[in-house]
Amino acid sequence: MGSQGGFGQSKEFLDLVKSIGETRSKSEEDRIILREIETIKRRILEPDIPRRKMKEYIIRLVYVEMLGHDASFGYIHAVKMAHDENLLHKRTGYLAVTLFLNEDHDLIILIVNTIQKDLKSDNYLVVFSALNAVCRLINEETIPAVLPQVVELLGHQKEAVRKKAIMTLHRFYQKSPSTVSHLISNFRKKLSDNDSGVMGASLYPLFDLITIDVKSYKDLVASFIKLLKILGLLGNGDKHASGQMYNVVGDLIRKCDASSNIGNAVLYECICCVASIYPSTKLLEATAEVIAKFLKNDNHNLKYMGIDVLGRLIKLSPDVTEQHQLAVIDCLEDLDDTLKRKTFELLHKMTKSSNVEVIVDGMIDYMTSINDFHYKIEIASRCVELAEQFAPSNHWFILTMNRIFEHAGDIVDIKVAHNLMRLIAKGFGGDHESADSQLRSYAVESYLHIVTEPKLPSAFLQVICWVLGEFGTADGNYSASNISGKLRDVAEAYSSDETVKAYAITALTKIYAFEITSGRKMDILPECQSLFEELAASRSADLQQRAYEFRTVVHLEAHAVKSIMPFDVSCEDIEVDITLPFLNSYVQQSLQNGAQPYIPEEQRSGTIDISNISNQVSRESSMHALKFEAYELPKLPAPSRPPLPVSNISTELVPVPEQSYSIREANTYPSIPSVSTSGPPELKLRLEGIQKKWGRPSYSSSPPSSSGVSPSTASEISQVESAASLSSRPQDNYKDLKKAEVKIAPEKQKLAASLFGDSSKSNKTTGTRHNTSRSDTLSIDKSTGSRSSVAPCCRDENSSSTTS
Repeated sequence: MGSQGGFGQSKEFLDLVKSIGETRSKSEEDRIILREIETIKRRILEPDIPRRKMKEYIIRLVYVEMLGHDASFGYIHAVKMAHDENLLHKRTGYLAVTLFLNEDHDLIILIVNTIQKDLKSDNYLVVFSALNAVCRLINEETIPAVLPQVVELLGHQKEAVRKKAIMTLHRFYQKSPSTVSHLISNFRKKLSDNDSGVMGASLYPLFDLITIDVKSYKDLVASFIKLLKILGLLGNGDKHASGQMYNVVGDLIRKCDASSNIGNAVLYECICCVASIYPSTKLLEATAEVIAKFLKNDNHNLKYMGIDVLGRLIKLSPDVTEQHQLAVIDCLEDLDDTLKRKTFELLHKMTKSSNVEVIVDGMIDYMTSINDFHYKIEIASRCVELAEQFAPSNHWFILTMNRIFEHAGDIVDIKVAHNLMRLIAKGFGGDHESADSQLRSYAVESYLHIVTEPKLPSAFLQVICWVLGEFGTADGNYSASNISGKLRDVAEAYSSDETVKAYAITALTKIYAFEITSGRKMDILPECQSLFEELAASRSADLQQRAYEFRTVVHLEAHAVKSIMPFDVSCEDIEVDITLPFLNSYVQQSLQNGAQPYIPEEQRSGTIDISNISNQVSRESSMHALKFEAYELPKLPAPSRPPLPVSNISTELVPVPEQSYSIREANTYPSIPSVSTSGPPELKLRLEGIQKKWGRPSYSSSPPSSSGVSPSTASEISQVESAASLSSRPQDNYKDLKKAEVKIAPEKQKLAASLFGDSSKSNKTTGTRHNTSRSDTLSIDKSTGSRSSVAPCCRDENSSSTTS
């Protein structure tokens, strides 16, 4: 190559490229680049640098930026080189500018004038370079400055310039559709251009336009016969327009050369088109043959394409996948992670009640084996969706949700936890009391085993605590002491998680309340008593209130506890009267005793008097001025009683006897002493003679009611119905494949049978989930596989007040 290299670069530049390629570590590469930056910084400041050398320096700066280092000190030199009259230097400057700058960079304004001049050049190479820069650098504000020149170039004699002008207008449309809305007809005209490249370039803006408004371009069907993506959009749901495409698409599928990449690409687009337009039986049979070739090929890219088009066709012909079931199993077991993920997407689309167990179990196993956080979220969401739609039984649903929470609880939406709580609470509904009891007993049993495991996700712990509190002692299989000990352990083990701790405390309150209601008075465990004593002094107002509520509830009579915390009414709706009429008598009595009436907020805040604004401003200015008057002496109030030891407090503190309310009588606990039962009288501010005002209205979202339960806060998931699977028909083209199945391993045949079922029989079993009310039933029969959907739990355990 010599000292100058093949493109005129110096030996120093070639040595730089060679040294970068031979580095063995990132630190070594960084040392080379930093040394290069210092060299270029020094040399570009030298006077009278030859343009050839400056061009090389700019190319070397491109290498610096490519390797992740800052070369902003040289941006201005790239802009200057774009002004050069020499074509080679100008193109180098434009290339560097498009790589260095973005459309919002401050230096863009320096290059707009150059672009305007170059768009009018007689040299089409200069025009082409300017159009490249326009696509990369012109923003929405500067589009009008170059738009007229770009429109003129649509009629340029060179086809490359016309093509680039179309691409530039498309770029303008993507950035600001309103600026080129009057030029859309140009895209139609260029479909008839003499050059195929210009015609192809016009398809991209037309594709965007057709995606937005299909009806306005129906007249272009004849011109788009070979343009498969646009045909798919035009024929979607239109039988007449699709009928015009059948012959052409069928000819393309038969005549395409499957031995080349471009041929396979055309076949792939043909199948995508067939999946989009109004279905044709003959075309579906033709695509089945192509899919078989894709899946049998050793090339992973072709297998990926085969799995992808199967997913597109499954809605039109569900039995297509059954013809290729063994190939799908092979892809599922392949070591290629991308192919395996695509196969799971296909299985997600073909899930029904008969194969949901196999598919979801496989997806959960795969989820536990990968470290990709984002894909874990996607798989967990799919597993939850399939479990809710197609679960063959509620027992399987609970077991599956437990596995999902255990392995991906931190990334699962909290609504999923609420759905699970609601399912367990509602049960089957109707007259299925025994089935409901079995479901809840199964949930309690499984959670008592799981709760001892370390590091459980927060959302899962919320479900566990709620279920144990609601139904832990319902069937009598487990004692209240046992369950309360487990809940206390949860509160201690997850002390840093206030939400989990709040759920555990409320669950403990329910356990003791239900024991009192049933007449089984039990002593509070010492460890639980110490926990509540600790929480009574907690800095968290929510935890502190829950602790005080527990201490109040456990000292009430059985009938009172039953009225405020009834058993198994978590899904009952209650009516809330926000006017709080039960306080009317209390308010009237207080007014008669001399209490001040409530002053509305608008009267307290007052209105702004515009006429006094100037006076207010002058007063404020005078307040900020220096004052030289002496401060007024403080006026000490006349002592009405012996002074207190604290004499340096400006507001007098006096002992005030506690008022005796019924709530204080309820809070005197012989077994759990309060911290305020002994000591000197409480010190309070003297507020005699000061006007009293009520605070802001703050109505609780769950005021007291006779039922003592909170309202439902989330609607149930909308109804999802899955269509019955069509009967599978063996194709003549796959007789050889059916014969080869005899030699397949029994394990693979068993897995295929679980996923796809018996292809010779019509599978009429579907799994659906419906929005149901309390009386709707949830069938557990595996033959029907239908069950009700679960919506977010109707009771918020994290509310500040104790609920049942």
